[in-house]
Amino acid sequence: MKFPYRITTLLFVLCFLWLIGCQSKAAQEVPPENRVSLSNLKASCPYLTQDQQGNPVLCWVQAQDTTGNYLLMYARSKDGGTTFGKPMTVPTSQGVYPHDENLSKILFKKNGDILAMFAVQNPNPENSYAGLVKYTQSFDGGKTWTRPKQLAQDAENSIDERYFDITLLPTGEFAAIWLDSRKNTPKEGSSLYFSSTSGRNGFTYEKVIDQQLCQCCRTDLFVDGKGQLHAAYRAILNDSIRDMMHLVSTDNGQTFAPRERISVDNWAIKGCPHTGPTLAWNQSGLHAAWYTMGGGSGVFYSHKTSENTFSPREQVSQLPSAKHPQLTSFGENQLALVWDEQVLNSKLFNSRIGLQVRDASGKTVQQTYLTSDFTSATHPVVMGLGASKILVAYTQKQDKKSEVWYKVVETSAKKEL
Repeated sequence: MKFPYRITTLLFVLCFLWLIGCQSKAAQEVPPENRVSLSNLKASCPYLTQDQQGNPVLCWVQAQDTTGNYLLMYARSKDGGTTFGKPMTVPTSQGVYPHDENLSKILFKKNGDILAMFAVQNPNPENSYAGLVKYTQSFDGGKTWTRPKQLAQDAENSIDERYFDITLLPTGEFAAIWLDSRKNTPKEGSSLYFSSTSGRNGFTYEKVIDQQLCQCCRTDLFVDGKGQLHAAYRAILNDSIRDMMHLVSTDNGQTFAPRERISVDNWAIKGCPHTGPTLAWNQSGLHAAWYTMGGGSGVFYSHKTSENTFSPREQVSQLPSAKHPQLTSFGENQLALVWDEQVLNSKLFNSRIGLQVRDASGKTVQQTYLTSDFTSATHPVVMGLGASKILVAYTQKQDKKSEVWYKVVETSAKKEL
């Protein structure tokens, strides 16, 4: 059946206006965002934590001038993440190297002591890309900081330390894991080291807890609701397979159970993907997310149930470009999973931040994108803010700018994302 020309034109206009309205509605659904880094100076590497009073704290690596002089900075929120106060510097972090996967971090003890851990470069004849991990402490609320120390106790032989993570143990002490160049095998890969602090004396001992790890992927260390210590990382299996592994300790890192494979992806690659795993815990068990190109490309999710085995993996985003997942639990055992992925058909190779909200069992109940398709937003981090809200921070790049932005997202089922 043919329509008269005027009717056809009218139908076309109405359809066009409807599409514009849909796009406007979708744009309005993107939560408002705020910049926390300094203006007109490069910033990246956001990390979220809480102070001793439970206030959200956001830290990042910030250029202090245009010559590449960087420092670790942090800001505290007194209103549940809606706004952040005046940024503070960690002056003893001079030389910090901005690396989105090798995040510099800040952690607080219950008594208010602060630990700042950061990465610096350490090029040497054996590895021109090598780095070191250093830490500094403050015992007066950030007014003064101790002289920075190298994390490794055997500083003479440890020439490459990177991709660390830190957490607060049930004992009140800090714990850390990192990838280290020291190893007792000629095979490719790094060793995984563990250490914890002794009061205000800092890290006083160290030990190897696994060997032959992928050298350039973020590690994850956290304590679950039962007080168990978990570590996740990418290992090198059979000299070529780079899959995700999990370790658990029930005695604050004194001993670890035999490692287990999170998923049999069998990703054989001679190189480093620069995207590590993430873990979270709720009453239904342990949850994991990671990136792989083994048997499919993208971000995947798995849940370790009471049967003590990880469930078959589930693809998070349908786009194979999805990377850099971060996972947290919040509210009534809900889960929030964020990642970055390239925007389809973007001539500028823009990237956006995706979000999934999952219920206690790990089933997806909501999914959306938190940033527009017209900028490049990468390496998100996430933290819960009570019953229904989460705080997300990320690096946003546009033209020559690199800034740290954040937003509070309402995840209540009463409000469509």
